[in-house]
Amino acid sequence: MKIAVLVYEYPPKIVGGLGTYAAEITRKFVLMDHDVTVFTMNDDSGGLPTREIWRGIEIHRPLHIDVSESLPDVLAEDIKKWGRGLHLFSKILVYNYLSASKLVNELIRKENFKYDIVVAHDWLSAISGITVKKEANLPFAFHVHSTEKGRTLGNGSEVVSNIELHGAKAADLIVTVSYAMKDELVKLGFPKEKIQVSYNGVDPQKYDPEAVDAEQIGKLREHYGIKDDEYMILFVGRLVGVKGVDKLIMAMPHVLQKTPKAKLVIVGVGDLQEYLSNLVKITRLQDSIKLNFDFVSEEERILHYAACDVAVFPSLYEPFGIVALEAMSMERPVVVGAAGISGMREIVVCCGEEQCGYHIDPNNPADIAWGINSALENPEKRKWLGKNGRRRVLEEFTWDKIAERTLEIYSQVTKR
Repeated sequence: MKIAVLVYEYPPKIVGGLGTYAAEITRKFVLMDHDVTVFTMNDDSGGLPTREIWRGIEIHRPLHIDVSESLPDVLAEDIKKWGRGLHLFSKILVYNYLSASKLVNELIRKENFKYDIVVAHDWLSAISGITVKKEANLPFAFHVHSTEKGRTLGNGSEVVSNIELHGAKAADLIVTVSYAMKDELVKLGFPKEKIQVSYNGVDPQKYDPEAVDAEQIGKLREHYGIKDDEYMILFVGRLVGVKGVDKLIMAMPHVLQKTPKAKLVIVGVGDLQEYLSNLVKITRLQDSIKLNFDFVSEEERILHYAACDVAVFPSLYEPFGIVALEAMSMERPVVVGAAGISGMREIVVCCGEEQCGYHIDPNNPADIAWGINSALENPEKRKWLGKNGRRRVLEEFTWDKIAERTLEIYSQVTKR
């Protein structure tokens, strides 16, 4: 199969789970003897190659031009209110039109590239996906990893929501990351008959507790001031409202009542950094909560999982939750938000012989603390939960399995 992939986030420019997903799945497609061309963003300076081969994948990164000065005359009111975000909208718009033009006019019409399907990820690439489908008459698969209404807990941009819905209606196939997300999309008016579910995955060879050096683990725990007889609770992710990090901080007094030797490490960047720092000071938990406001590399993230005793992700809205898979692959018990739209509720088994973690109400700090204390109270059970988590990853969530499932879904529309 020859696949044209439109994805705003791709190595080396990775912001969150979308970039990780796109890098891993396209690599697997190539290893399975499929041809992949990726159109993605360049960096702000235009310093990345505009066309290169990387790991057998042809990558195009159009050079950005700033059209933000000309946009206010043609934009809807809710986009004008973005302020400095107008530059981001400008970049996304230009990326979409330049990508679609290059793919259709240069690769297909001039260089005679043949594609079986065009794939676009989220609203960030939906405009180019719609355009390529129309201009090149290609089947269009629209991947929806999250929605504007979900990400903003109902307070987002109508324009972005409309782009998502337009993409869904134009697509021949909608692929989403969990059954919870499928339900959300149907409620938002996405055509139910087009929606298929294909989970995200993880590389268990990369995320392998046996591959991490014990000395490095010791140094990391020492860096955070965590002693051998103390417990490290880990949160890693974007520091935004939907991730529930503030409620996790509020849960710590409840945790410490039962597990006084627990320490929480929060790793990530985002809009809430100042608020979270102030919250730690107000609650006088500086000795028990360590804040690391850095974007850590994948190697560092793996080391953090290896160093922790339990990983906690109390998201209020989480279509999938790739971080939970990463922690499970590293044999760590996980405590996850299971209210509202939660793909983690599908990933994490919370009871029975295959239990690998705990489901909690992310709006309730006392319930978050219950999950954490339950994971920490028994070292043998903690180890058992971790082993179950890795086994579940190996059975259900490797990139090989996810790539096979995704290609099978694509073939349903390419055959038609």
